[in-house]
Amino acid sequence: MRAHAYSDPSSRRQLEEIIHPLVGQESARQVQAALAGGSRCVVFDIPLLVESGRWRSQVDRVLVVDCSESTQIARVVARNGLQPAEVQAIIAAQASRALRLSAADIVICNEGLPLEALRQEVALAAKGFGL
Repeated sequence: MRAHAYSDPSSRRQLEEIIHPLVGQESARQVQAALAGGSRCVVFDIPLLVESGRWRSQVDRVLVVDCSESTQIARVVARNGLQPAEVQAIIAAQASRALRLSAADIVICNEGLPLEALRQEVALAAKGFGL
């Protein structure tokens, strides 16, 4: 299904038209539960935030975790067992790195940093969000 969705834009749009409303409903339910439970902040992990358009208007701030495309490809290949060409096709179908970065209020660089330095980046981001 992945190969078909990323090789045929109309199929991908059709799949997104089915999935995105369901994701939106579940997200709204979880936000309400979190706020009712006293949470001050709700974090969404939205892979297609820039592409979707609708999500950006529903969030207060955007944090982008960034790395080079070569690192991104290597991580997906290692994690999901996909071929590099498959990962490149998926990346090509998404918003560019520059566009994602331009949408960000805060950027965390997740490439080549020791774990402690990454923790410091996360702490700074949390502070930037008032947490």
